[in-house]
Amino acid sequence: MKRITRFFWFCSGAHIGTLKKYPIEHNKYVGIGATIFFTALFASLSGGYAMYFVFSGSAFAVGFAILFGLIWGTAIFNMDRYIVSSIDKQGSTNQQILQASPRILLAIMIGIVISRPLELKIFDKEIRQKLKTAYLKGQHGKIDTLQKTYTQKYAMELGKNGDLKKEKDSLERDINRSRYQLNQEVFGDKSNQTSGIVGYGTYAKQKQQILQEKEDRLKTVTDDQTKMDQYLSARKDYEGLNNIRLFNDHQLDSLSNMAGFSDRNWALGQLSYNENGTRDLDTYLAESFISFLFILFECLPVFVKLMSPKGPYDVAISKLYEADIHYAERDKERNMEVTDNVYDHHLDSEIQKQKRIITAQSDYDIERHSYD
Repeated sequence: MKRITRFFWFCSGAHIGTLKKYPIEHNKYVGIGATIFFTALFASLSGGYAMYFVFSGSAFAVGFAILFGLIWGTAIFNMDRYIVSSIDKQGSTNQQILQASPRILLAIMIGIVISRPLELKIFDKEIRQKLKTAYLKGQHGKIDTLQKTYTQKYAMELGKNGDLKKEKDSLERDINRSRYQLNQEVFGDKSNQTSGIVGYGTYAKQKQQILQEKEDRLKTVTDDQTKMDQYLSARKDYEGLNNIRLFNDHQLDSLSNMAGFSDRNWALGQLSYNENGTRDLDTYLAESFISFLFILFECLPVFVKLMSPKGPYDVAISKLYEADIHYAERDKERNMEVTDNVYDHHLDSEIQKQKRIITAQSDYDIERHSYD
């Protein structure tokens, strides 16, 4: 129990040696330290989960996720610990709030960053469904675009093929009608199109000749249409229309599983909107409450430090701070005094040295001087 308590004291950024002297402050800093620790734990899980999708598909995805999660959690832990420990309980409430405001803004940003990857996990099922719908729509759009491009590019050939089809249909109807009239002529059925004479006479031969011409033309048109169909089919293969298909359920599942962090983040943002573009209030509030929860959780140590009255530990830390400043000032004076004395000593030594050099040089010059 003592080890856990000391660990949470360490997490709170408190001066353990001073805090141990004031038992009434122990629980407060255990609570602050525990909040900082669990915030860092959530940050580690959040960062690791996000990094897992960044390296999704790699054999080292899990290893990278664990490594980054530990680094990210440690960074958030260190930042939170600094934020809380740097709030000074000296001064008025307004001064403390003003001092803590940049730290609160930083805590809000950290809360937002932490909450997003965890929201991705919480809404994982809905995100997968949204991604499947988006991928299916994207495939529909791709097929429509290719079809439109193909239609515009081969408009003349498609028009010609349509004309051949219409002519073929018209010829088939005419051939059926002409064959029926030929039968009427041969069997002597009287009508406004037949003579009523039984047998294969002159009129029957004329109708037979007309029928044969139409059948020959039909054969030509059919051959031309077949060649045009083969050409257009080959063009579809070239343009990729025959190779693209809508995704099946298995493919959609695989794509949603392989989706990266960016796609999943986009899908999470789209969950709060309906198909017609209006706001889905239920999903929006659910996402917002989760974000607010983590933001509050991140800001909680700062709020606890601000709301708690100045205790004996704060007074002791303030006095210890003043004592350290005084010691630093005295230490500065000592160092300055030592520096001045050392400099004076160096100066005196240098003066004596230069004097001896000058004297020796003068004596040497006098000995060498000739008076002759």
